[in-house]
Amino acid sequence: MSCPKVAMVTGANKGIGLAIVRALCRQFAGHVYLTARDEGRGMAAVQTLQNEGLDPHFHQLDITDLSSIRRIRDFMRDKYGGVDVLVNNAAIAFKGRVVNIASIAGSMALRQCSQSLKEKFRSEDITEEELVELMENFVEDAKKGVHTQKGWPNWAYGVSKIGVIVLSRIQAKELSHKRGQSKILLNSCCPGWVKTDMAGPHATKTPDEGAITPVYLALLSEEDIEPHGQFVCEKKTQSW
Repeated sequence: MSCPKVAMVTGANKGIGLAIVRALCRQFAGHVYLTARDEGRGMAAVQTLQNEGLDPHFHQLDITDLSSIRRIRDFMRDKYGGVDVLVNNAAIAFKGRVVNIASIAGSMALRQCSQSLKEKFRSEDITEEELVELMENFVEDAKKGVHTQKGWPNWAYGVSKIGVIVLSRIQAKELSHKRGQSKILLNSCCPGWVKTDMAGPHATKTPDEGAITPVYLALLSEEDIEPHGQFVCEKKTQSW
């Protein structure tokens, strides 16, 4: 008997993550795992969805704890043979889908960078090591108060989203080279300005509306070959 397909959403006990789990429970033909750092809050979120007639599964995951990451990796590998859909709101199977939650703030911050930094972040040849070095440079420059003189925008959140978008591009390229037959699609996306604890009550989208683009990318069919390595807003690929 073959294993059911499985989708996993990180940081999913509230906000956009919870809305993505809700939508996947309704649209994904397989098991959907809601993960959260705090088991109590995660189980409470599962209960909320069960009260809506949905059937999510739960597994504890703290993405800052290597032992926690290894536990869920081993669990998914042993029970399902891998993961079909991974939504990073905070091993993948053949034809899997990976969605990294970023923000349009990344594009906006890039436009505020110096020409030299723009060229580095847009380079098709940038490596993960080079990206990490750039991010570390920003942190050190910001600590010293010289980041604007070095060509950085005065916007830590925006720069962090540059990192997510560029890392997604790098990872997608590596997947294409190393796993040419696996047909894994990896993209980053902006859910929009969503009413969350961070964005506040004046944002224009509900969490369910913010989940639309991430879920669209998570449910790309097995026949789809794109988008891949792209930054997507409102289900449309954005130039970088």
